[in-house]
Amino acid sequence: MARLAHRSRVHMLMVAAARLEETHSNAKLVADLRAAAKAEAENRALRRSGSAARRRLQMPLAIDLFCGLGGWADGLIAESYDVVGFDITQHVYGNHRYPAQLVLQDVLTLHGSQFRNAALIVASPPCVEYSYMAMPWKRAKQIAAALRGKADFPEGYKGSRTVDDLNALFDACFRIQREACEAAGRHIPLIVENVRGAQKWVGRARWNYGSFYLWGDVPALMPVTLRAAKNPGLNWSAYREPDYRTSGKGACFRDTAIKNNGGSWFNVAHNTTSGKGQNPDGRKVASLDGGRRTDIGKGARFTSRDCGDEGRKGGGDWFGSGEDCSVQRRAGSKSPARKAASAMIAKIPQPLARHIAATFKPKSEAA
Repeated sequence: MARLAHRSRVHMLMVAAARLEETHSNAKLVADLRAAAKAEAENRALRRSGSAARRRLQMPLAIDLFCGLGGWADGLIAESYDVVGFDITQHVYGNHRYPAQLVLQDVLTLHGSQFRNAALIVASPPCVEYSYMAMPWKRAKQIAAALRGKADFPEGYKGSRTVDDLNALFDACFRIQREACEAAGRHIPLIVENVRGAQKWVGRARWNYGSFYLWGDVPALMPVTLRAAKNPGLNWSAYREPDYRTSGKGACFRDTAIKNNGGSWFNVAHNTTSGKGQNPDGRKVASLDGGRRTDIGKGARFTSRDCGDEGRKGGGDWFGSGEDCSVQRRAGSKSPARKAASAMIAKIPQPLARHIAATFKPKSEAA
């Protein structure tokens, strides 16, 4: 009602000024009415901004380090936090961008005392080197051995040269937390997210939500992700066909689910009811119809080429070409498309972000 009354006052002043102007009445009175209307509108704007500022002061503050596209921020905002993100670059890919206040600053230059008023600190330091060294490649293993002082770095290597350099950004998160706690005189919780491969270098994670591994003040109660397991001898690759049914436990009732109709893949027949293997000489044989051994419906494992839109992560075949090529290979490693894909993949799932946000939300705000 107050807002309507205010709008009516501004409207009445403007209408009165317009009517006086039409009748060529006192020009000074017209100017005074217009000035009064303008002042009333400005006062209303100030009151609105003051209300917004008061609301922000009442919201718990969350600091988002290495914020990227804002996976943590999405969950924090949904739980009514005032979020400030820090990153060395701004990520903008089409309509995707950081959803809260963003400060472009190197996290290594931050001092935790400036976050004394924070209710929660979250961080997702870069995982590129940890992920690479977890790969079963000769170069990746050589780099890992070189960081431990057991080998030389490969030619052209431009990454970290010591373990301290490797963990510098990860360790900075905990330094910032210590400084913030000392300045605040209380404990400020910190959650650091990274990849599984980081555990060999920074210690075992306290929890993982799928491929998102967590360190720091991880709550005792955490959400879980559902795991799907392929039942031995059952065919998942024919799930698109009309007569495909499941038992509710992931079991398929199709007869074609049994690989080789009960025969043995190797030259061993004791594990079959017939006593005879389908491949008696123990060799893997090519498809009789000229197709691939992993084609849909053959009961064998399937590759990324066999996955439909419903089940693919990146899409396409890594070794394919043209439209069949994997998304990751259609653009260079430094292209905007690749950067956008990497940023989207790295976003924290909202169920995880909201759970952490709700857990550490001050009781007065959570009530």
